[in-house]
Amino acid sequence: MNTIHSRVKSRRTESSLGAEREHFDKQQLSSISKAINSTETPVKEKHARRIILGTHREKGAYTFWSYALGFPLASNSILSWKFCHVLHKVLRDGHRNVLQDCMRHHSSLVEIGKLWGNLHDKYGQLVFLYSKLLCTKLEFHVKRPTIPPNLEVTDEVLERTAGTDINNVFQLTVEVFDYLDTELRLAETVIRQLNTSIAISTLTSGQCRLSPLIQVIQDCSHLYHYTVKLLFKLHACLPADTLQGHRERFHDQFHSLKTFFNKARDMMYFKRLIQIPKLPDVRAQREGERRHYFSADMMLCLLFIFIHLFLFLFLQEIDIFDQAFGPANGGFDDRDLQIESLKRDLELLRADLERVKAEAQRYITQLKSQINSLEAELEEQRAQKQHALVENEQLRMELEATQWDHTVISLVCAERAQATEQRYNKLKEKHTELVASHAELLRKSADTVKMLSATQQTQEEVERTKHQLSFEIDRIKQEADMKLEEQKFEMEKLKRELEEKMAEVMRIKATLSMTALQAEKERLMRSVSEKEAELSSLRQTAQVQQSSLQQERERSSRELGDLQGKLQEKVSQDSSLKQKLLEEQFALLQGTITEAENIIQDAVAKLDDPLHVRCTSSPDYLVSRAEATLGSIDKVKKGHADYLSNMGDAGGLLRALTQFSHLAADTIVNGSATAHMAPVDHADRLTENCRGCATQSLQYLKDLKSKTTLQRADPASVRIIVQKILHLGQELRPKGMDIRQDELGDLVDKEMAATSAAIEEAVRRIDEMMNQARKDTSGIKLEVNERILFSCTDLMKAIRMLIIASTDLQKEIVESGRGAATIKEFYAKNSRWTEGLISAAKAVGWGATEMVESADKVVLHTGKYEELIVCSHEIAASTAQLVAASKVKADRNSKKLSVLQQASRHVNEMAANVVGSTRTGQEHLEEKDTMDFSGMSLIKLRKEEMESQV
Repeated sequence: MNTIHSRVKSRRTESSLGAEREHFDKQQLSSISKAINSTETPVKEKHARRIILGTHREKGAYTFWSYALGFPLASNSILSWKFCHVLHKVLRDGHRNVLQDCMRHHSSLVEIGKLWGNLHDKYGQLVFLYSKLLCTKLEFHVKRPTIPPNLEVTDEVLERTAGTDINNVFQLTVEVFDYLDTELRLAETVIRQLNTSIAISTLTSGQCRLSPLIQVIQDCSHLYHYTVKLLFKLHACLPADTLQGHRERFHDQFHSLKTFFNKARDMMYFKRLIQIPKLPDVRAQREGERRHYFSADMMLCLLFIFIHLFLFLFLQEIDIFDQAFGPANGGFDDRDLQIESLKRDLELLRADLERVKAEAQRYITQLKSQINSLEAELEEQRAQKQHALVENEQLRMELEATQWDHTVISLVCAERAQATEQRYNKLKEKHTELVASHAELLRKSADTVKMLSATQQTQEEVERTKHQLSFEIDRIKQEADMKLEEQKFEMEKLKRELEEKMAEVMRIKATLSMTALQAEKERLMRSVSEKEAELSSLRQTAQVQQSSLQQERERSSRELGDLQGKLQEKVSQDSSLKQKLLEEQFALLQGTITEAENIIQDAVAKLDDPLHVRCTSSPDYLVSRAEATLGSIDKVKKGHADYLSNMGDAGGLLRALTQFSHLAADTIVNGSATAHMAPVDHADRLTENCRGCATQSLQYLKDLKSKTTLQRADPASVRIIVQKILHLGQELRPKGMDIRQDELGDLVDKEMAATSAAIEEAVRRIDEMMNQARKDTSGIKLEVNERILFSCTDLMKAIRMLIIASTDLQKEIVESGRGAATIKEFYAKNSRWTEGLISAAKAVGWGATEMVESADKVVLHTGKYEELIVCSHEIAASTAQLVAASKVKADRNSKKLSVLQQASRHVNEMAANVVGSTRTGQEHLEEKDTMDFSGMSLIKLRKEEMESQV
């Protein structure tokens, strides 16, 4: 029970959504027709807004173009002008797919512009310029898809679109110049045609011309900003002489744009609709932009100098520290800690580096030269280090020589100890200076970071800079590792040699008994103790830093785990959303199939409906419905294949099923209606095939509705049964179709003459019935009969006038359309139209004859009044068919067409008079005759009443 309620609720929801969608489509079509018309008034904002909302609803401009292509744009310049205005609005504010939909009609816009450009019409010239502007807009944004049609992009997107290739920047600048030229040319032409006084700008005729300039002002403000940015970018990379033409063109456009903005600002119309920007003076504009770009370049240059200088000094500090004290914990942990610290500093700078300007490439060459000079200084330091190693080697050799002379060894040891002490003091001072320099560089880094907050840089240049810095860090790290390994080896060697020397000195000092040597020994011991204490302090500092590094690594590991967990959660959510989408699409498919089944079941139910028995249809219409159904079957098959290949999008299959269900139901209903007028054999076969079409269609829809049979669902059986209905409809076409085409012209004249003769005969018979009625009846009955016969006579006269007007109009159509051909050739060429005339003429003649027979029966009291009313309706329908057949090829401005339409209205009035006279007469007779129920049973009375109603 809950499932049934949910299905009913779902069906109601779908029906309400369908009704809402249909209501919105009607509103959109109404807005298009109201916005684009030939009245010289501005487009109302509410109509344009509904059109734009419609593009977002259907994700494109299909509905807009399908309706707009029906406008007579080539015959009305105001209509074309307002069409261009609405299209401009749709391009700027519509859905992003509007650009591609409009590009398909690019050739149509070009043709409209050429047409009105060759005519001497004020609005025509404006349409020519507007269509050229729209074509330029379409071509520009299709070529540059990163810039939307509303031109609202950030400077970063503009930089990314321009790229680093100077040729691309040059070409983009030329395209923006051309774009701005078309905008300004349209604005200048509009203002030149109008007087800028308040009176003109407040009239609807003036506002009709001025209203599109709102979009032009919006476009021009963005295009002017782009030209300024691109020109400064070109001047930063190319010499001034090369860009002389660009500067002159920009100067002309700037003055034109400033003049346009000033004139528009003075108009009352624009003051309440848009804020018009104010352009600066040329000199102030250039100075302001030059200062902005200069400051950005200087900041960028300072940033790169700071980074390379910081790396160089850091490596120097590591070399000097290792030379003085040796590497702490093997030299690896301290150096790793410093590298990690540097990476953290670089991570802090990453956010600021994202806004650095693309002009950084220009300074790389200068920075490389500075790096080369720094590397030269580093090479000089390496040479000094090598010199120190040579001195140490000399010291070792001298110590070996002192083994033979104890006195000399003591003096040399004293001198070496003093030299070592001095060297240690110098290294300590150098270390202090480096620490101060490092602090100063950190302060400069903070200042540089603040300066970088005002700069901008595209993501592409940031990534390249980041990769360059990462590469430099890796290279420096590798060099540092190699240097540390070399220094470690050298320090180990020196350490061993120093230990050997110290042992030798201790042995020498043990053999010496002099007081000076003992004092020197004590002083050296104190120095060694102090150095060991300092070394111990440095080791403790290194351990603290290593502990901090370990904590940082653990924190990074935890953060990485959290990020991986979030990533897994995101992947799971995406998977569930994808599955939900597939289920929703299949649910939509099932709902559509259910609705299609209801439509077909409703159609097949009409086959057994008694009220449907009187419905008829022509074989020609049945054939057209069957052919359309066959076409829809192909679309369903294609939509089915597309859905199987991508089950996340069932839109094509849903649309195809909706069309198929309606066309199949239409074929079934019209097949049954055609069977009512067909011979028995054909009628039985046609009805049976209609039932078979419904059965096969429902079976196919059932296969589509289930996931187990969705893959193998095939509409081949439906196609076969529809083809049978098509063949039966072709067999049932009137045999008059077999008449040779060269005989059609004669047959038209014959049928029209026969119809006229039938009308004359009907009038004659009605006169005879009138005379007879006057002889046989009197009183109320005579009055009723006269009134009915008079109305029938008036109707026949009206039909005769209609036949005459139709004949005159046909002659006019033949004379105006046959050209050098004969009348028979014209009728043969338009055989379908000719056959329609023949059929309509036959129907009119038959209706007149039947009406006379019904009137005769009514007067003689052997017929029913309702039969006469039905004949009146049949005659009105037949004459309407004749008018429609004659009107197909007639000129709308034809006077004879107007005469024919007036005659048709007169026929309808006379037919209504017949119906009215008949019903009035029936009522009078019923009031006069008192019904006698004495000899009539209740059942018989009820039977008479039902027969009267039938």
